[in-house]
Amino acid sequence: MITKKLSNAGFGVNGNEDLEVLEERSDNHLAYSKVNRGVCELGEMEDDAWTTVQRKGNQFRGEWPTFLREWIHTYWLMVFAADPSTRGKVSEVFQQASSVGLTVCRTWAFNDGQWRALQISPSVYDEEVFKALDFVVSEAKKYKIRLILSLTNNWEAYGGKAQYVKWGKAAGLNLTSDDDFFSHPTLRSYYKAHTVLNRVNTLTNMTYKDDPTIFAWELMNEPRCVSDPSGDKLQAWIEEMAVYVKSIDPKHLLEIGLEGFYGPSTLNRVQFNPNTYAQHVGTDFIRNHQVLGVDFASVHIYADSWISQSISDAHIPFIKSWMQAHIDDAENFLGMPVVFAEFGVSTKDPGYNSSFRDTLINTVYKTLLDSTKKGGSGSGSLLWQLFPEGADNMDDGYAVILSKSPSTSNIVSLQSTRLTTFNSLCSWKCHWGCKKKHPLETSLYHDDL
Repeated sequence: MITKKLSNAGFGVNGNEDLEVLEERSDNHLAYSKVNRGVCELGEMEDDAWTTVQRKGNQFRGEWPTFLREWIHTYWLMVFAADPSTRGKVSEVFQQASSVGLTVCRTWAFNDGQWRALQISPSVYDEEVFKALDFVVSEAKKYKIRLILSLTNNWEAYGGKAQYVKWGKAAGLNLTSDDDFFSHPTLRSYYKAHTVLNRVNTLTNMTYKDDPTIFAWELMNEPRCVSDPSGDKLQAWIEEMAVYVKSIDPKHLLEIGLEGFYGPSTLNRVQFNPNTYAQHVGTDFIRNHQVLGVDFASVHIYADSWISQSISDAHIPFIKSWMQAHIDDAENFLGMPVVFAEFGVSTKDPGYNSSFRDTLINTVYKTLLDSTKKGGSGSGSLLWQLFPEGADNMDDGYAVILSKSPSTSNIVSLQSTRLTTFNSLCSWKCHWGCKKKHPLETSLYHDDL
């Protein structure tokens, strides 16, 4: 066991006592955390505490007054669950994630017209694949991991908007671009008919829209509409679909799935984009997130795709400025949390080494923690992507296998410990009643710590 003292000043807490964090460096990297004096100990979450996460201002609310956790992305869970020979990998990745304190996972709730398709054709489903998604949701709950479920893809992988256009053409529609997905009324109706929200889980007997295991719905992975750089076409689609999803499920949070590029409505912010092309892909970070029904902002971070594939000294400064710009805008213009829903670096990049990956992850985590200390909008990050051993065929270069990456595993575990400690502090203050404004959590008050 390693005992660490975290300064109260580091968390913005009054008083002279330190926070004591106990970390077990073994197969289970995050075994136990507590606040000194035995004020708040964290054990197994009771079933009656498993509630739907909500948003209050620029922060999330769940079991803790402030819902802060480190998150992961593992998009392939449903496909693996559909095959009995690989279903165990789903449980394995959840177990590994839970062991280091990761408690939210983003994954696909779609596979359109492809191999092992969930949606074979518009509103026609493979029940066995749907049962695989049921398993993913039920298994996530078993390990106390919440899910962000994405409803379709901008890219051709797993079908996405290109598959919807193919279906439309097969039905005799006159379509000229994959971007017709956003504007043609028939294709919009196809999207609306995707029945995931109303699905009754065959394992839990709970409708997805009522299940607190689901953290949020995502309209689309990385939507772009390059045929309309003004952004009007995509904006209209977001406005329509956000209200529609909320009309079916007003309980759960909703996000768009954007990469975070600034567009025509905020030309004074395009300086933060990674390149000049980014402002012409039809997205508009601030305008898009001002849509009714959208609960939190999403941003992705890929310096090795946007700046240069080769590892460069420019990558880390870009990540810092990119994150801070979006945290500031989420606070000052949007009044909502911001989640950095994908970030990572590929082992295939020229000049890659594990030390750089650890530096990149630490940079993301430190930026978020700095925002947390101030009660800011920085609310989570999802590492692309966590893998169990034996799934090498799915590795796109960004796979993180915790059992083979001890330094990375320790970084993830330590960040989770910090956020768990912060959550328990806020929980304790709220429990005892509050009168004085706390610098970390603007909606909580306390008499003394």
